[in-house]
Amino acid sequence: MTGLGVLAPPANDTQVRVASSGFAVRRLTLTNFRNYSGLRLETEPRPVVLTGANGAGKTNLLEAISYLSPGRGLRRARLDDVTSHGSETGWAVAARVHDPRSGGVAEIGTGTAGGDTGDTAGERRAVRIDGVPARGPASLAEVFSVSWLTPQMDRLFQENTGGRRRFLDRLVYGFDTAHARRVSAYERALRERSRLLRSGEGTAEWLAALEETMAEYGVAVASARREGVARLEQGLTQNPGAFPRAALGIDGLLETLLDGLPALEVEAVFRAQLADSRPRDAETGGAAVGPHRSDLTVRHLENGLPAQQCSTGEQKALLIAIVLADARVKGVRAGAAPVLLLDEVVAHLDEERREALLEEILGLGAQTWLTGTDRTLFAALEGAAQFFEVVKGRVSPGAPKVMG
Repeated sequence: MTGLGVLAPPANDTQVRVASSGFAVRRLTLTNFRNYSGLRLETEPRPVVLTGANGAGKTNLLEAISYLSPGRGLRRARLDDVTSHGSETGWAVAARVHDPRSGGVAEIGTGTAGGDTGDTAGERRAVRIDGVPARGPASLAEVFSVSWLTPQMDRLFQENTGGRRRFLDRLVYGFDTAHARRVSAYERALRERSRLLRSGEGTAEWLAALEETMAEYGVAVASARREGVARLEQGLTQNPGAFPRAALGIDGLLETLLDGLPALEVEAVFRAQLADSRPRDAETGGAAVGPHRSDLTVRHLENGLPAQQCSTGEQKALLIAIVLADARVKGVRAGAAPVLLLDEVVAHLDEERREALLEEILGLGAQTWLTGTDRTLFAALEGAAQFFEVVKGRVSPGAPKVMG
């Protein structure tokens, strides 16, 4: 692979070494990804700050890292839209990542290009872990954990339930590495059942078998989400004062049933409801009930309002509080805080919250990737973070800040 090699500047005596208690990207390699025809970036397990003009490619680097997890990345783009303009060979993202749980490293990669990640194209992407083909993107949750906030997520509490479910599921992956596989298995069965109902091709036995699968995996998904929310609430009780305290919940049939019934009984209820709803589901598509319709609820405890009724600034603060709580809890209970990708988050915070966020990042020991156009906004990280300048798809170490 050809590309631009970049090495983080070595720490000197004035730099603060940040103890890492989380996953970390040590080497990131891109091929034909967005505006990077080739890039190799070496980083340390401490905060990474990317500065540069709008459109330079800062968010593209964060998006590349987000593909090292299950799902469709932080932009949820079509895979063929990610390939660099003019390339006919697809794209690839590879990384050497540090796992603090074992103290070792893993080589992971994904993409639609051949070579490092396998031979696929189009809307399917291949995954390799330590050089061995994996069963799919869900496998990545077993070796790496990443979470992100982007400007597009500012309306998470105003938009449809799907975005909030995906947000919660990404957080749950780090608590329960099998959760991604269960979500994928449930969604596959849901799609196949919907296809059979619409086409009229499915026999009662075939549909019953799919509904059995949906019940088994659906209740497991709902249970994992409930456990994830409970753990997040523990972390939210320790939040820094600048960010609001929040109460979380899940609004969904299965989650409600699990409050009072054992899992096997909830599976039986779910199977019966799926069987009863076949005629309606054949007309409307999908399924009227199930964890694919559950919703994450968030309430601001200081003002008592549901998140969707809070101001835009308070909604962003709630999101940051949840992501920080997630990292805190995983760092303590799972022994590994996730890599955090914070795209243009600092620029939209007031000074008090900006300083609180940067202080929290340093305290977490998590490798956090931050982007912005103005380096002065990251002054609290000078000497503790790695600074890189991004200019039209080229990355170079940022010049040391001259302290006056």
